Amino acid sequence: MQKLNLFKELDANSYPGRGIVIGRSADGKYAVTAYFIMGRSTNSRNRVFVEDGDGIRTKAFDESKLEDPSLIIYAPVRVLGNTTIVTNGDQTDTIYDGLKAGKSFEESLRSREFEPDAPNYTPRISGIMDIVSGKYTYALSILKSDNGNPEECNRFTFAYDNPLAGEGHFIHTYMKDGNPLPSFEGEPKFVSIEGDIETFTTKIWNSLNLDNKVSLFVRFIDIATGESKTRIVNKNV
Repeated sequence: MQKLNLFKELDANSYPGRGIVIGRSADGKYAVTAYFIMGRSTNSRNRVFVEDGDGIRTKAFDESKLEDPSLIIYAPVRVLGNTTIVTNGDQTDTIYDGLKAGKSFEESLRSREFEPDAPNYTPRISGIMDIVSGKYTYALSILKSDNGNPEECNRFTFAYDNPLAGEGHFIHTYMKDGNPLPSFEGEPKFVSIEGDIETFTTKIWNSLNLDNKVSLFVRFIDIATGESKTRIVNKNV
């Protein structure tokens, strides 16, 4: 599979929706993840990321303009022991509770489907990163309608053991802008992970469409020590 330039992928797509990147830093020292949100409606754009314990949550930037919070207010990132969970919805909590109860990542998501936002039926995308005794693995999941048919949920899980330095995978909710929005297709994109946390954060943010981008979260976790560095960028400040 050809390794893609993540920043060019983002720059070429005005509306990938929400996206998760997971991989390993170019120097091999860090487990890397990024999560971004975009919006077309006033309600979707009226958000910021804020830190919440070891994770983050979304929050209305202007509470007076908040309309329907059901699909836009959630915790995208939570941490359980050596596992970091990153998702585009409240299935973060479903995974967290499932793992805590001894279920696998895939089993935990069996109770969930794509979002009930007809006619888009936005896919639920999720990722987990595990670091145990210096060994790093990660997995990505997508739950999506059957080509826009809400009668069937298609479930895909992709697991990656011992990722190589400078390599990662990228999954996002929509192939491109449209009405209805076309769901992501295929397996996660194989992408390069470049630079330190400052460079990586800046390049992702600058590659996202100026009008549609809302917030970005980036975390580098030291695979040897478990210590992490986090960056949050919000368009609304």
